[in-house]
Amino acid sequence: MEYVDQNRCRELAKSSSFYRRIYSEVEEIGWEHLVRLGEDLRLLSFHVMDKKGRVHIVQITLDGTYPNQPPSISADVPYLFNVEWSINSRLKNVIQQFQQHMDKLQEFWNIMDDIDHSLLVSDLRYPQRASSHRQLNISNDCHIMLCIDANDPTSLPDCRFLGSDSEVERLRAMWRRNCKRWMKDKPFSENLANVLDIQLHGPSIVQKTDPQTECGICYAQYLPIDDELGAKSGSGTDCTCENNSCSRAFHSVCLGDWLRSITTTRQSFDVLFGNCPYCSDPIAVKINTRK
Repeated sequence: MEYVDQNRCRELAKSSSFYRRIYSEVEEIGWEHLVRLGEDLRLLSFHVMDKKGRVHIVQITLDGTYPNQPPSISADVPYLFNVEWSINSRLKNVIQQFQQHMDKLQEFWNIMDDIDHSLLVSDLRYPQRASSHRQLNISNDCHIMLCIDANDPTSLPDCRFLGSDSEVERLRAMWRRNCKRWMKDKPFSENLANVLDIQLHGPSIVQKTDPQTECGICYAQYLPIDDELGAKSGSGTDCTCENNSCSRAFHSVCLGDWLRSITTTRQSFDVLFGNCPYCSDPIAVKINTRK
């Protein structure tokens, strides 16, 4: 991840009206939300938090005619929205539209999180927010692949069974016979158990107790990988907020780059001192210094 150098941006802002505009538009959003900035200021990534405290990264790309043409966006979401744009629009309007889009996806992400936290999901190391699929272990020799509709997440999902022929055929027949039991106002796991008429497995002990399964920032996986990031982003979380009511875990690379983007962060030798992105309590992270 690139270090967001506000001073460099300020110097560029003196050289052209385009750079001045981008500098002022980033200031409107807040430099603390900027996690990546291209050398020519035409590629920007912002950190945005949804109503449940989930962290998302939206990448905005500007073409040579900006602001005459709307920017393009990319994010780890199941589907994107069309940016509403006029000659008077600014980057903050894109962020606002992205936040509105996230609001529409809250129920979908709530259900996906419920599946991840209450059922035995196969290979749950780094689930992506764009994914609407989950594979569950439902018996010793059978799995179910679920596809949840992001636009109607409480509806009966599409599914495919994997396993021995006899068990797959039995579960298919059960699914066809009981699918009318699915009630949109009931929890997903309860619905699934009712339709399959079985006791579903809960998460494994490793899933429950391993604090390294999810990073509280975790934007590392969404950005281009360099040598340092590539070595870290696939590893487990290695630092935790000491506030007991927060206790968020982070990759040190994620937390380090988050703290670097905030002007109030202090550095002493190879340690950054700042505030937790969630509870704002003091937090520190040791960083690797490059020669």
